[in-house]
Amino acid sequence: MAGRLQGKIALVMGAGSSGPGWGNGKATAVLMAREGASVIAADLNLEAARETAALITGEGLRAEAAACDVTRSEQIAELVADVQARHGRIDILHNNVGIAVMGGPVELDEAEWDRVMAVNLKSVFLACKHVIPVMLRQGKGTIVNVSSLAAIRYLYPYASYYASKAGLNQLTVGLALQYARHGIRVNAIMPGLMDTPMIYRQISIEYPSIEAMVAARNALCPTGRMGTAWDVAKAAVFLASDDAAYITGHCLPVDGGLSLQVAPAG
Repeated sequence: MAGRLQGKIALVMGAGSSGPGWGNGKATAVLMAREGASVIAADLNLEAARETAALITGEGLRAEAAACDVTRSEQIAELVADVQARHGRIDILHNNVGIAVMGGPVELDEAEWDRVMAVNLKSVFLACKHVIPVMLRQGKGTIVNVSSLAAIRYLYPYASYYASKAGLNQLTVGLALQYARHGIRVNAIMPGLMDTPMIYRQISIEYPSIEAMVAARNALCPTGRMGTAWDVAKAAVFLASDDAAYITGHCLPVDGGLSLQVAPAG
C-alpha cells in the first residue's frame, strides 16, 4: 500500500499540534509524506508547523513549514500562490483546523460564536476559494475536510461547534457535486471521541479531572477506548488517494461505531 500519494503536492492546513502528542493534522501530514507526498505543513503557529515538517524531513521525506491564519483570505491566497509558483500544482488540500468552545446559545458569547464559525467553517470556504481554481486548471484534485461526529450527533453542549461542523458537512457535499465533472473530489472525515491534544485544552473543563474525562470518553466508545490521530490520518490518506477515486461527497465516520449506538453501552 506504500506510495499511494507518490509525487503529489499536499497542502495540510492545521498541520501543527495544539499540544504535546499527535493531533489529527500532524499525524496526517506525516502519513501523507510517508505515502510519497511532498507536504506543505501550514499552521497559525509556525513553530508547530516547523515541528511537523522536521519530523517528516527527519525521516528523509519531503516537507516544508508555512505560517497561515486560515481565517484571513489574503494569507491563504499568498500561501497558495507561493506553493503553486514553486511546485506547479496542488493535488491535495487537507482542511484540519478546528476549535471547540463550550456553551449553548444562552451561555455562549456572541463573539465566541463568530470566532468558532470563522475557524471551523469560513476557513474551509476560504481555502477552497483559493485552491479550487488551481485544481480546475490542473483538471484534477482532492479535498479532505475534517468535520466531527458532532455534525450529526449531540456529544457536548457546544452549539457553535456542532453547528459549524454540520455546515462543513453540507459544504463538503455541495462542493463534491459542483466539481465532480471537473475531476475534483471532496470528502469529509467525522472523527468521534478521539484522544488528541485538543480535548485536554478545550473539553476537559466539562469534567472534574482529566482522568475522569478520559475514563468517561473511553467508556462511551463501543470499542472501550477513544480513537487516535492516526485513525484519522489513515482515513485522510485513503480519501486523498486513488484508492478512493470513485468516492466523493462522503462524510465518513471514524468513530469506532459510536454513531451507530442508540444509547451508551452498559
